[in-house]
Amino acid sequence: MRILIKGGRVIDPKTNTDKVLDVYIENGIIEEIGEDISKKFEDLSELTVIDAKGKVVSPGLVDMHCHLREPGQEYKEDIESGTKAAAMGGFTSVACMPNTNPPIDNAPIAEYVINRAAQVGKVNVYPIGAVTKGLKGEVLADIGELKFAGVVAISDDGRPVQNANIMRRALEYADMFDTLVVSHCEELELLDGGVMNEGYMSTYLGLKGISNAVEDVQIARDIILAEETKTRVHICHVSTKGGVELVRQAKKRGVNVTCETCPHYFTLTEAAVDGFNTNAKMNPPLRTQEDLEAIIEGLCDGTIDVIATDHAPHHIDEKNLEFDKALNGIIGFETALGLGITYLVKTGKLTLSELICKMALNPANLLSINKGMISEGKPADIIIFNPDEEYTVDVNSFSSKSKNSPYDGYRLNGKVEYTIVNGKIVVNQGILL
Repeated sequence: MRILIKGGRVIDPKTNTDKVLDVYIENGIIEEIGEDISKKFEDLSELTVIDAKGKVVSPGLVDMHCHLREPGQEYKEDIESGTKAAAMGGFTSVACMPNTNPPIDNAPIAEYVINRAAQVGKVNVYPIGAVTKGLKGEVLADIGELKFAGVVAISDDGRPVQNANIMRRALEYADMFDTLVVSHCEELELLDGGVMNEGYMSTYLGLKGISNAVEDVQIARDIILAEETKTRVHICHVSTKGGVELVRQAKKRGVNVTCETCPHYFTLTEAAVDGFNTNAKMNPPLRTQEDLEAIIEGLCDGTIDVIATDHAPHHIDEKNLEFDKALNGIIGFETALGLGITYLVKTGKLTLSELICKMALNPANLLSINKGMISEGKPADIIIFNPDEEYTVDVNSFSSKSKNSPYDGYRLNGKVEYTIVNGKIVVNQGILL
Protein backbone atom coordinates (compact mmCIF):
# COMPACT_ATOMS: atom_id res chain seq x y z
CA MET A 1 0.00 0.00 0.00
CA ARG A 2 1.25 3.47 -0.93
CA ILE A 3 -0.14 6.36 1.09
CA LEU A 4 0.35 10.08 0.63
CA ILE A 5 -0.65 12.31 3.54
CA LYS A 6 -1.02 15.80 2.10
CA GLY A 7 -0.68 19.17 3.77
CA GLY A 8 -0.92 18.22 7.43
CA ARG A 9 0.79 19.89 10.38
CA VAL A 10 3.52 17.34 11.02
CA ILE A 11 4.60 17.32 14.67
CA ASP A 12 7.59 15.13 15.54
CA PRO A 13 9.17 15.80 18.95
CA LYS A 14 12.29 13.78 18.10
CA THR A 15 13.32 16.18 15.33
CA ASN A 16 11.54 19.24 16.77
CA THR A 17 9.44 19.35 13.61
CA ASP A 18 6.24 21.40 13.64
CA LYS A 19 5.50 22.33 10.04
CA VAL A 20 2.99 21.81 7.24
CA LEU A 21 4.42 18.93 5.19
CA ASP A 22 3.51 15.90 3.11
CA VAL A 23 4.36 12.36 4.22
CA TYR A 24 4.78 9.53 1.70
CA ILE A 25 4.51 5.92 2.86
CA GLU A 26 5.37 2.82 0.84
CA ASN A 27 5.50 -0.83 1.94
CA GLY A 28 4.95 0.15 5.56
CA ILE A 29 7.90 2.55 5.68
CA ILE A 30 8.01 6.35 5.69
CA GLU A 31 9.83 6.99 2.43
CA GLU A 32 9.77 10.78 2.30
CA ILE A 33 8.75 13.82 4.32
CA GLY A 34 8.69 17.16 2.55
CA GLU A 35 6.77 19.91 0.81
CA ASP A 36 4.61 19.23 -2.26
CA ILE A 37 5.61 15.58 -2.60
CA SER A 38 2.46 15.04 -4.68
CA LYS A 39 4.06 16.90 -7.60
CA LYS A 40 6.45 13.97 -8.03
CA PHE A 41 3.61 11.64 -9.00
CA GLU A 42 2.02 11.80 -12.43
CA ASP A 43 -1.02 9.79 -11.38
CA LEU A 44 -2.25 10.18 -7.81
CA SER A 45 -5.00 7.64 -8.44
CA GLU A 46 -2.42 4.92 -7.85
CA LEU A 47 -2.00 6.16 -4.26
CA THR A 48 -4.21 6.34 -1.20
CA VAL A 49 -4.28 10.11 -0.68
CA ILE A 50 -5.29 11.53 2.72
CA ASP A 51 -6.03 15.26 2.82
CA ALA A 52 -4.70 16.37 6.21
CA LYS A 53 -5.13 20.10 5.73
CA GLY A 54 -5.95 21.75 9.05
CA LYS A 55 -5.10 18.57 10.95
CA VAL A 56 -2.16 17.29 12.95
CA VAL A 57 -0.02 14.42 11.67
CA SER A 58 1.88 12.93 14.59
CA PRO A 59 3.70 9.77 15.60
CA GLY A 60 1.37 7.02 16.76
CA LEU A 61 0.98 7.12 20.54
CA VAL A 62 2.83 4.58 22.68
CA ASP A 63 1.18 3.35 25.89
CA MET A 64 3.73 1.81 28.23
CA HIS A 65 1.17 0.73 30.83
CA CYS A 66 -2.06 -1.08 29.97
CA HIS A 67 -3.94 -4.28 30.73
CA LEU A 68 -5.21 -6.44 27.85
CA ARG A 69 -6.41 -9.23 30.20
CA GLU A 70 -5.39 -12.07 27.86
CA PRO A 71 -4.72 -14.84 28.75
CA GLY A 72 -7.29 -15.76 31.36
CA GLN A 73 -9.70 -12.82 31.67
CA GLU A 74 -10.99 -12.46 28.14
CA TYR A 75 -14.49 -11.67 29.41
CA LYS A 76 -13.13 -8.22 30.38
CA GLU A 77 -10.89 -7.60 27.37
CA ASP A 78 -8.70 -9.55 25.00
CA ILE A 79 -5.82 -8.68 22.71
CA GLU A 80 -8.11 -8.17 19.74
CA SER A 81 -10.66 -5.90 21.46
CA GLY A 82 -8.01 -4.06 23.46
CA THR A 83 -5.93 -3.24 20.40
CA LYS A 84 -9.05 -2.09 18.55
CA ALA A 85 -9.70 0.35 21.38
CA ALA A 86 -6.05 1.40 21.33
CA ALA A 87 -6.18 2.11 17.58
CA MET A 88 -9.35 4.18 18.01
CA GLY A 89 -7.56 6.24 20.65
CA GLY A 90 -4.49 6.86 18.48
CA PHE A 91 -2.17 4.30 20.07
CA THR A 92 -0.10 2.35 17.56
CA SER A 93 1.98 0.52 20.18
CA VAL A 94 1.03 -0.73 23.64
CA ALA A 95 2.93 -2.53 26.39
CA CYS A 96 0.69 -4.84 28.40
CA MET A 97 1.18 -5.64 32.06
CA PRO A 98 1.81 -9.20 33.27
CA ASN A 99 -1.06 -9.60 35.77
CA THR A 100 -2.91 -12.01 33.50
CA ASN A 101 -4.00 -15.53 34.41
CA PRO A 102 -1.51 -17.20 34.26
CA PRO A 103 0.81 -14.21 34.65
CA ILE A 104 3.53 -13.37 32.14
CA ASP A 105 6.28 -14.75 34.35
CA ASN A 106 7.84 -17.21 31.88
CA ALA A 107 8.85 -17.34 28.22
CA PRO A 108 5.92 -19.44 26.88
CA ILE A 109 3.31 -16.96 28.18
CA ALA A 110 5.26 -14.00 26.80
CA GLU A 111 5.53 -15.77 23.45
CA TYR A 112 1.81 -16.54 23.51
CA VAL A 113 1.00 -12.83 23.88
CA ILE A 114 3.39 -11.89 21.07
CA ASN A 115 2.04 -14.57 18.73
CA ARG A 116 -1.58 -13.84 19.56
CA ALA A 117 -1.03 -10.14 18.92
CA ALA A 118 0.53 -10.96 15.54
CA GLN A 119 -2.62 -12.92 14.64
CA VAL A 120 -5.41 -10.60 15.85
CA GLY A 121 -3.84 -7.37 17.08
CA LYS A 122 -4.65 -4.07 15.40
CA VAL A 123 -1.55 -2.34 16.82
CA ASN A 124 1.93 -3.35 17.96
CA VAL A 125 1.85 -5.22 21.27
CA TYR A 126 4.83 -5.58 23.60
CA PRO A 127 4.47 -7.74 26.72
CA ILE A 128 5.90 -6.68 30.07
CA GLY A 129 7.16 -9.61 32.12
CA ALA A 130 6.77 -10.21 35.84
CA VAL A 131 9.41 -9.29 38.40
CA THR A 132 8.53 -12.28 40.60
CA LYS A 133 7.09 -15.70 39.93
CA GLY A 134 3.32 -15.69 40.12
CA LEU A 135 3.48 -11.98 41.01
CA LYS A 136 3.79 -13.16 44.60
CA GLY A 137 6.80 -11.01 45.48
CA GLU A 138 8.73 -13.97 46.86
CA VAL A 139 11.06 -15.36 44.16
CA LEU A 140 12.46 -13.52 41.17
CA ALA A 141 11.18 -14.59 37.77
CA ASP A 142 13.78 -15.59 35.16
CA ILE A 143 14.47 -12.09 33.91
CA GLY A 144 16.94 -13.19 31.24
CA GLU A 145 14.54 -15.77 29.85
CA LEU A 146 11.76 -13.19 29.71
CA LYS A 147 14.01 -10.66 28.00
CA PHE A 148 15.04 -13.11 25.29
CA ALA A 149 11.39 -14.12 24.83
CA GLY A 150 10.60 -10.51 23.89
CA VAL A 151 9.41 -8.61 26.96
CA VAL A 152 10.27 -4.90 26.97
CA ALA A 153 10.27 -4.37 30.74
CA ILE A 154 9.42 -6.15 33.98
CA SER A 155 6.82 -5.25 36.61
CA ASP A 156 4.56 -6.82 39.21
CA ASP A 157 1.98 -4.12 38.47
CA GLY A 158 -1.25 -4.61 40.32
CA ARG A 159 0.84 -5.44 43.36
CA PRO A 160 4.04 -3.93 44.75
CA VAL A 161 7.27 -5.85 45.26
CA GLN A 162 6.94 -5.56 49.01
CA ASN A 163 10.28 -7.13 49.93
CA ALA A 164 12.99 -4.48 49.56
CA ASN A 165 15.78 -7.03 49.11
CA ILE A 166 13.94 -8.75 46.26
CA MET A 167 13.37 -5.37 44.64
CA ARG A 168 17.05 -4.59 44.95
CA ARG A 169 17.98 -7.90 43.31
CA ALA A 170 15.44 -7.26 40.56
CA LEU A 171 17.04 -3.91 39.78
CA GLU A 172 20.50 -5.48 39.66
CA TYR A 173 19.50 -8.43 37.46
CA ALA A 174 17.38 -6.28 35.16
CA ASP A 175 20.32 -3.92 34.70
CA MET A 176 22.43 -6.84 33.47
CA PHE A 177 19.89 -7.42 30.70
CA ASP A 178 19.30 -3.69 30.04
CA THR A 179 15.66 -4.14 31.04
CA LEU A 180 13.51 -1.47 32.66
CA VAL A 181 11.93 -2.20 36.04
CA VAL A 182 8.47 -0.61 36.24
CA SER A 183 7.45 -0.25 39.88
CA HIS A 184 3.93 -0.22 41.29
CA CYS A 185 4.50 1.77 44.49
CA GLU A 186 2.19 0.84 47.33
CA GLU A 187 3.05 0.01 50.95
CA LEU A 188 0.54 -2.71 51.79
CA GLU A 189 0.85 -2.43 55.56
CA LEU A 190 0.01 1.27 55.33
CA LEU A 191 -2.79 0.56 52.86
CA ASP A 192 -4.63 -1.30 55.61
CA GLY A 193 -7.80 -1.97 53.63
CA GLY A 194 -8.28 1.57 52.28
CA VAL A 195 -10.49 1.99 49.22
CA MET A 196 -10.23 5.69 48.27
CA ASN A 197 -8.14 8.76 49.06
CA GLU A 198 -7.95 9.60 52.77
CA GLY A 199 -9.48 13.01 53.30
CA TYR A 200 -12.71 14.95 53.34
CA MET A 201 -14.55 12.77 50.82
CA SER A 202 -13.66 9.47 52.50
CA THR A 203 -14.89 10.87 55.81
CA TYR A 204 -18.06 12.22 54.20
CA LEU A 205 -18.83 8.87 52.54
CA GLY A 206 -17.75 6.76 55.51
CA LEU A 207 -15.13 4.87 53.47
CA LYS A 208 -11.71 3.75 54.71
CA GLY A 209 -9.04 6.06 53.31
CA ILE A 210 -5.68 5.58 51.60
CA SER A 211 -3.11 8.15 52.69
CA ASN A 212 -0.54 9.64 50.33
CA ALA A 213 2.12 7.92 52.40
CA VAL A 214 1.01 4.53 51.01
CA GLU A 215 2.46 5.61 47.67
CA ASP A 216 5.18 8.00 48.79
CA VAL A 217 6.95 5.58 51.15
CA GLN A 218 7.42 3.02 48.39
CA ILE A 219 8.51 5.63 45.83
CA ALA A 220 11.15 6.80 48.30
CA ARG A 221 12.32 3.22 48.88
CA ASP A 222 12.70 2.45 45.19
CA ILE A 223 14.54 5.71 44.54
CA ILE A 224 16.97 4.83 47.37
CA LEU A 225 17.50 1.35 45.91
CA ALA A 226 18.08 2.72 42.41
CA GLU A 227 20.52 5.28 43.80
CA GLU A 228 22.44 2.69 45.79
CA THR A 229 22.63 0.11 42.98
CA LYS A 230 23.19 2.75 40.27
CA THR A 231 20.43 1.16 38.21
CA ARG A 232 17.31 2.63 36.67
CA VAL A 233 13.73 2.42 37.89
CA HIS A 234 10.47 3.69 36.44
CA ILE A 235 7.67 4.65 38.83
CA CYS A 236 4.12 3.76 37.76
CA HIS A 237 1.04 6.01 37.90
CA VAL A 238 2.27 8.78 40.21
CA SER A 239 -0.72 10.45 41.87
CA THR A 240 0.60 12.46 44.83
CA LYS A 241 2.28 15.81 45.38
CA GLY A 242 4.88 14.08 47.54
CA GLY A 243 5.60 11.48 44.89
CA VAL A 244 6.26 14.16 42.29
CA GLU A 245 8.62 15.98 44.64
CA LEU A 246 10.50 12.78 45.52
CA VAL A 247 11.15 12.08 41.84
CA ARG A 248 12.05 15.73 41.16
CA GLN A 249 14.68 15.80 43.90
CA ALA A 250 16.05 12.38 42.90
CA LYS A 251 16.53 13.56 39.31
CA LYS A 252 18.39 16.62 40.58
CA ARG A 253 20.76 14.27 42.45
CA GLY A 254 21.35 12.29 39.26
CA VAL A 255 19.35 9.19 40.20
CA ASN A 256 18.30 7.20 37.14
CA VAL A 257 14.58 7.41 37.88
CA THR A 258 11.69 8.14 35.52
CA CYS A 259 7.98 8.17 36.14
CA GLU A 260 4.55 8.31 34.57
CA THR A 261 1.13 9.59 35.47
CA CYS A 262 -2.28 8.95 33.92
CA PRO A 263 -4.93 11.30 32.52
CA HIS A 264 -7.26 10.70 35.47
CA TYR A 265 -4.69 12.16 37.87
CA PHE A 266 -4.57 15.52 36.06
CA THR A 267 -8.30 15.73 35.29
CA LEU A 268 -10.17 14.30 38.31
CA THR A 269 -10.06 14.56 42.08
CA GLU A 270 -11.57 12.54 44.91
CA ALA A 271 -14.76 14.56 44.35
CA ALA A 272 -15.52 12.21 41.43
CA VAL A 273 -16.17 9.43 43.96
CA ASP A 274 -19.13 11.32 45.44
CA GLY A 275 -22.26 9.21 45.22
CA PHE A 276 -20.12 6.07 45.59
CA ASN A 277 -19.18 6.21 41.89
CA THR A 278 -17.24 2.98 41.35
CA ASN A 279 -16.13 4.17 37.90
CA ALA A 280 -13.96 6.63 39.83
CA LYS A 281 -12.42 3.87 41.96
CA MET A 282 -8.85 3.14 41.02
CA ASN A 283 -5.44 2.38 42.47
CA PRO A 284 -3.74 4.72 43.29
CA PRO A 285 -6.95 6.55 44.16
CA LEU A 286 -8.00 9.93 42.85
CA ARG A 287 -6.43 12.52 45.13
CA THR A 288 -7.02 16.18 46.07
CA GLN A 289 -6.91 19.37 43.99
CA GLU A 290 -3.48 20.09 45.50
CA ASP A 291 -2.18 16.74 44.26
CA LEU A 292 -3.74 17.29 40.84
CA GLU A 293 -2.00 20.65 40.50
CA ALA A 294 1.30 19.07 41.55
CA ILE A 295 0.89 16.41 38.85
CA ILE A 296 0.37 19.13 36.22
CA GLU A 297 3.40 21.02 37.53
CA GLY A 298 5.44 17.80 37.27
CA LEU A 299 4.33 17.35 33.67
CA CYS A 300 5.24 20.94 32.86
CA ASP A 301 8.73 20.94 34.40
CA GLY A 302 9.73 17.51 33.06
CA THR A 303 9.65 15.65 36.36
CA ILE A 304 6.95 13.36 34.94
CA ASP A 305 8.26 11.79 31.73
CA VAL A 306 5.27 9.86 30.45
CA ILE A 307 1.50 9.94 30.28
CA ALA A 308 0.25 6.33 30.28
CA THR A 309 -3.35 5.10 30.36
CA ASP A 310 -3.28 2.24 32.89
CA HIS A 311 -6.17 0.95 30.74
CA ALA A 312 -7.87 -1.45 33.18
CA PRO A 313 -11.05 -3.01 31.78
CA HIS A 314 -13.56 -4.69 34.10
CA HIS A 315 -16.91 -6.36 33.49
CA ILE A 316 -19.93 -4.32 34.57
CA ASP A 317 -20.70 -6.89 37.28
CA GLU A 318 -17.28 -6.18 38.84
CA LYS A 319 -18.01 -2.46 39.06
CA ASN A 320 -21.74 -2.53 39.83
CA LEU A 321 -21.13 -3.42 43.49
CA GLU A 322 -20.79 -1.76 46.86
CA PHE A 323 -17.81 0.61 46.67
CA ASP A 324 -15.69 -1.50 49.03
CA LYS A 325 -16.13 -4.59 46.84
CA ALA A 326 -15.85 -3.05 43.36
CA LEU A 327 -12.57 -3.63 41.52
CA ASN A 328 -10.05 -0.84 40.92
CA GLY A 329 -9.41 0.68 37.53
CA ILE A 330 -10.83 2.43 34.48
CA ILE A 331 -10.45 2.08 30.74
CA GLY A 332 -8.27 4.71 29.12
CA PHE A 333 -7.30 4.10 25.50
CA GLU A 334 -10.15 6.01 23.87
CA THR A 335 -10.06 9.12 26.06
CA ALA A 336 -6.35 9.69 26.80
CA LEU A 337 -5.45 11.92 23.85
CA GLY A 338 -8.62 13.99 24.17
CA LEU A 339 -8.04 14.52 27.89
CA GLY A 340 -4.43 15.54 27.26
CA ILE A 341 -5.40 18.05 24.58
CA THR A 342 -8.38 19.44 26.50
CA TYR A 343 -6.83 19.72 29.96
CA LEU A 344 -3.15 20.35 29.14
CA VAL A 345 -2.81 21.83 25.65
CA LYS A 346 -5.97 23.94 25.48
CA THR A 347 -5.21 25.34 28.94
CA GLY A 348 -1.68 26.34 27.89
CA LYS A 349 0.08 23.94 30.26
CA LEU A 350 1.85 21.96 27.51
CA THR A 351 2.40 22.47 23.82
CA LEU A 352 1.04 19.84 21.48
CA SER A 353 4.59 18.73 20.76
CA GLU A 354 5.29 18.33 24.49
CA LEU A 355 2.12 16.26 24.94
CA ILE A 356 3.02 14.00 22.03
CA CYS A 357 6.52 13.61 23.43
CA LYS A 358 5.11 12.31 26.72
CA MET A 359 2.61 10.04 24.95
CA ALA A 360 4.82 8.71 22.13
CA LEU A 361 8.56 9.44 22.06
CA ASN A 362 9.40 9.19 25.78
CA PRO A 363 7.60 5.87 26.42
CA ALA A 364 9.13 4.40 23.25
CA ASN A 365 12.60 5.44 24.38
CA LEU A 366 12.11 4.04 27.88
CA LEU A 367 10.99 0.70 26.45
CA SER A 368 13.79 0.76 23.84
CA ILE A 369 11.39 0.24 20.94
CA ASN A 370 11.84 1.89 17.54
CA LYS A 371 8.61 3.88 17.74
CA GLY A 372 7.27 7.30 18.70
CA MET A 373 8.71 9.28 15.79
CA ILE A 374 7.99 10.31 12.20
CA SER A 375 11.28 9.78 10.36
CA GLU A 376 12.26 8.68 6.88
CA GLY A 377 13.17 5.01 6.80
CA LYS A 378 11.17 4.22 9.95
CA PRO A 379 7.97 2.16 10.23
CA ALA A 380 4.89 4.21 9.39
CA ASP A 381 3.07 4.42 12.72
CA ILE A 382 1.14 7.65 12.34
CA ILE A 383 -2.07 9.26 13.57
CA ILE A 384 -4.06 12.18 12.19
CA PHE A 385 -6.41 14.27 14.32
CA ASN A 386 -7.95 17.72 14.56
CA PRO A 387 -7.03 19.18 17.97
CA ASP A 388 -9.74 21.81 17.69
CA GLU A 389 -12.66 19.50 16.92
CA GLU A 390 -14.95 18.86 19.87
CA TYR A 391 -16.70 15.57 20.51
CA THR A 392 -18.76 14.01 23.28
CA VAL A 393 -17.48 10.86 24.99
CA ASP A 394 -19.91 7.97 24.58
CA VAL A 395 -18.65 4.87 26.38
CA ASN A 396 -21.26 2.70 24.67
CA SER A 397 -19.55 3.38 21.35
CA PHE A 398 -16.13 2.30 22.62
CA SER A 399 -14.34 -0.61 20.98
CA SER A 400 -13.25 -1.96 24.36
CA LYS A 401 -15.32 -4.82 25.74
CA SER A 402 -15.58 -2.92 29.02
CA LYS A 403 -17.19 0.46 29.61
CA ASN A 404 -15.83 1.39 33.06
CA SER A 405 -14.99 5.05 32.44
CA PRO A 406 -15.87 8.13 34.51
CA TYR A 407 -15.71 10.33 31.40
CA ASP A 408 -19.01 9.38 29.75
CA GLY A 409 -20.62 12.57 28.47
CA TYR A 410 -17.48 14.71 28.73
CA ARG A 411 -16.77 17.20 25.94
CA LEU A 412 -13.21 16.74 24.68
CA ASN A 413 -11.04 17.95 21.82
CA GLY A 414 -8.99 15.96 19.36
CA LYS A 415 -10.77 12.80 18.23
CA VAL A 416 -8.52 10.56 16.14
CA GLU A 417 -9.48 10.43 12.46
CA TYR A 418 -6.76 8.14 11.07
CA THR A 419 -4.54 5.55 12.70
CA ILE A 420 -1.86 3.99 10.51
CA VAL A 421 0.10 1.02 11.88
CA ASN A 422 3.15 -0.20 9.97
CA GLY A 423 1.81 1.51 6.86
CA LYS A 424 -1.66 0.00 7.12
CA ILE A 425 -4.71 2.18 7.74
CA VAL A 426 -6.62 0.66 10.66
CA VAL A 427 -8.80 3.67 11.52
CA ASN A 428 -10.20 5.61 8.54
CA GLN A 429 -12.11 8.85 9.15
CA GLY A 430 -12.84 7.75 12.70
CA ILE A 431 -14.09 4.29 11.68
CA LEU A 432 -12.25 1.11 12.64
CA LEU A 433 -11.48 -1.02 9.59
